[in-house]
Formats: sequence, C-alpha cells, structure tokens
Amino acid sequence: MEGYLGKEVASMVNVCRQTVSHYVSLFNEGGLELLLHRDFAPGQEPFLTEEQQEKIKQLVLTTTPAELGWDVASAWNTKLLQSYVEKHFGVSISREALRKLLHRKGLSWTRPTYTLAKGDPDRQKNFEKQIDFIKKLNGS
Repeated sequence: MEGYLGKEVASMVNVCRQTVSHYVSLFNEGGLELLLHRDFAPGQEPFLTEEQQEKIKQLVLTTTPAELGWDVASAWNTKLLQSYVEKHFGVSISREALRKLLHRKGLSWTRPTYTLAKGDPDRQKNFEKQIDFIKKLNGS
C-alpha cells in the first residue's frame, strides 16, 4: 500500500517474496477478513479432547490418587497422571505434555501440604492471637 515492491516487503518482514505475493492476493480478494481467516487451529491436534482435558483438571482439583485407589499417594504428579490417562482414555502422552496441559488449564505445581480437615477456625484464630501475644512479650 505504501509503494514497496514485494521483495522489499519480504526483506522487511523476513518472509519470502511468494508469501508476500500470496498475502497481497488474499487481501485484494477479500480484505483483511480473508487474510486473517483460518479454517483450522494452528499446531498439532491435541492428544486429548477438550472434555478429557477438563476431566483431568477436575480429577487433580477434587481427588487424590489414594481416594480413587489408584495409588497410595496423597497428591497427583505427572507420572501418576500419565498412567491414569493411558488406562482411562487409551492415550499415551508424555509427562511434559501433561504438565503443559495442566498449565494451560490454569493449574501450577505446588508441593503438597498437610491441612487439618476438621480444624476449628475459632480455635485457630485464638491460637494465632496467643502466639502474637507471646511474641510481643518476648520482644520479637
């Protein structure tokens, strides 16, 4: 549009001249809409369907391997998930691909910690106040 030759534009945006020519043809035929249109998602087909990916996310968020009788572990890791996915979905997927899948689903790895299932919030607050009082007495 600014009067550059195709080979000059190709050099500026680091693509071959034929690519620039193809883009110009698409733009002339259907404008920006046709130029940006895609009939397919870029990249490789996912190993798991969106529904299966969501099931894995919910599995990690709501259960432990021990609760399902899958393992004695109290938290999921990629090795356990890899086995689970293979058995339940019949899909062989790498541990790294599982890690990336979980990351795309908004999950991140954390070290499991112990929490009291039946902790009394009022008693916990009272305990925290006592600890703060003790710290103040000791000058901490």
